[in-house]
Formats: sequence, structure tokens, C-alpha cells
Amino acid sequence: MTEQLTRTPGPRIRPLVHPVHAARRPVRHPHPVGEAARTVRSPRAACEGGRPARPRSVAPSRTGHSDLATRFARRLVEVLCGVRPVHQLQRHTTLPGFHQLAALTRSGPLRPRGRSWQPRLGHVHDSAPVPGAVEACVRVELGPRHHMLAFRLELHTRTGQWQCAAVEAR
Repeated sequence: MTEQLTRTPGPRIRPLVHPVHAARRPVRHPHPVGEAARTVRSPRAACEGGRPARPRSVAPSRTGHSDLATRFARRLVEVLCGVRPVHQLQRHTTLPGFHQLAALTRSGPLRPRGRSWQPRLGHVHDSAPVPGAVEACVRVELGPRHHMLAFRLELHTRTGQWQCAAVEAR
């Protein structure tokens, strides 16, 4: 009984987020060198002839992984609210992280009770305590109730894919 075991290739797992290249995207409306940036004016200021509004800018991320944390937070909230099944995030979590997520889903801290509310996510705050790890927290509004959600993403050494290692909701 010496059968040769062959390994069949499993399904291809798509990454949660596509890798971000170091090169920046080109600017749509580049300003000539030496010319000051235009200020953004509100429509009301244009009609009233008032002073121009402050230029709008996006706050820079401290970790460079804010897009990853925001996208994962959305998916995590969908799972905890019951919109998405928990097994859709199984390949994006470590085993202990999946057990924590499944336990949170069963206890249902973000399940809408009574009237069905649409969850609204606040700003996702992320930090990188060590290279290869991102810790993030987000405020979730469900109607009159507010919840906090915290999670940790770690870079898998062999596959290079980000996986959720811990989840906590209050």
C-alpha cells in the first residue's frame, strides 16, 4: 500500500487589497513650478464675493496603510452587523482571529435590534507598532448607539497577505 500522494492546487485566494507601489499617482492638474496652489472656494463664497475658503487637503496617514485598514473595517462591520457571512473573512484572518470574530458574531454587539439601522463608520485611526503589523480602531454608529471596533492586521511572512490577528468590539 504505497500510494503516492499528490497535492492538488487549491483555489487561488485573492488578496484583500492590491499592493500599493511606491510611485505616486500623477497629479491631475499640476501647477507650474513656483506658482502657488489655487484655493478652493465654496459656491456660497463665489456668489457673495467673500474671502476664499482654506485649501482642502487629505490628512496624511502615519502608517501608509490607511486604505487597507479602512477597507478591512468596512468588511468587518458588515460581518458583525449580519450583512455579510463570517466565512467570507476566513481567508483574511488567522485562526485565533477567526475564533474571536466568530464569537463576536454570535454575541452580536453590532446587530441592530428592533429597527434596522444602516451602520456608519467614522474615521479609521491606524498605527504601526512594529513593521508588518497595523492596529486600527473605528467608531461605528448604529442609529442612536455608538460602538468601538479595534482590530490588528499582520503581514503573513510566507504569502505576503495581510491577515486579521485580533478583533475587539464594545
